[in-house]
Amino acid sequence: MLIFYSANNSKSLFPIWNQWCLCYVAVVCLLFSPVRTDDACPSSCICARESGTVTCRDGDETEVPGNIPEWTSTMILKGRNISTLQRGAFMTNDTELEMMTLSLSYNGIQAIEPYAFLGLPRLHLLDLSHNRLESISARAFHGLTELRSLYLNYSIMPQATAQLISALSTQSLRNLHRLELTGNRLTSIPLIRLDIYNLHALVLINNSIETIGRENVTNLYQQRRLRVYLSLNPFRCNCDLEAFYYWLKNSSQCPDAGRLLCSEPEAKRGSPVDKLRGEDVDCMNENLEAVSYVFLGIVLALIGVVFLMVLYLNRGGIKRWLNNIREACRDQMEVYHYRYEQDSDPRLANVAV
Repeated sequence: MLIFYSANNSKSLFPIWNQWCLCYVAVVCLLFSPVRTDDACPSSCICARESGTVTCRDGDETEVPGNIPEWTSTMILKGRNISTLQRGAFMTNDTELEMMTLSLSYNGIQAIEPYAFLGLPRLHLLDLSHNRLESISARAFHGLTELRSLYLNYSIMPQATAQLISALSTQSLRNLHRLELTGNRLTSIPLIRLDIYNLHALVLINNSIETIGRENVTNLYQQRRLRVYLSLNPFRCNCDLEAFYYWLKNSSQCPDAGRLLCSEPEAKRGSPVDKLRGEDVDCMNENLEAVSYVFLGIVLALIGVVFLMVLYLNRGGIKRWLNNIREACRDQMEVYHYRYEQDSDPRLANVAV
């Protein structure tokens, strides 16, 4: 009986043992299996899947965080030490993201390499404000065909201005609606042609623009939907501003027109540009005035030449006339000298008495 019981008991324990082994293996697999990338949150970041927002603030990281969740629609990256945006910086395992808003302000970014935003085909808003961009590749914004708003306020260093013009001229930005370039010490509009963009707002506040060229004014007339913001620029209110002045008076495309002030000349400093008189920027009047001064100078020079020629032709008579004057003066002086000698002798004075 004992042997029979033991045999039956051992047979019943085998299924139980197998079940425990299977459970143990399953638990181990769950514990050590890799976490799915679409649920992971980058280190030192805060993820809110409900709103699709990933926020990474402050830190000493020098690169864009890896393993960005695929569900991310808004990413805020601020206060890092990212000096360079490398090619495909936001791609994870060659996977495109559904991100629509990307904020990269205050990260000390100095360079943007080609195809830096590869993998973000649906990006609508890109904020690169308050960085120190010294190098911008001509293909920096390549692939951002759906980009609507680009903010580059207080970010462009002087040596990167020419590179910015090339980067903005790409056909990838054909759907760009708003471009902000406040506080970059720009001296002109950094766009080759305004008619190749779908711009609705161009913000150039607080730069170093002194005048708007006639070619740019012609483009502004053609882009009626475009609104240009130009306050806090040191405009030079002279003849070169004529085309822009009349555009400003006849168009409503500059919402802050009343805040545009003259910086030069001294007599017009602080005067609103749209309050100037037409003759203040009239190139014709300035040209006529310059021509009149030139003509006056020519006339005076001709008079001087004629006078010198008359003197030269009459040099003989003038010489005789000068000799006669000299002789007359000599005779007169001798008479005065003789009288002085007589008056100064006291004996002659007593005889006269």
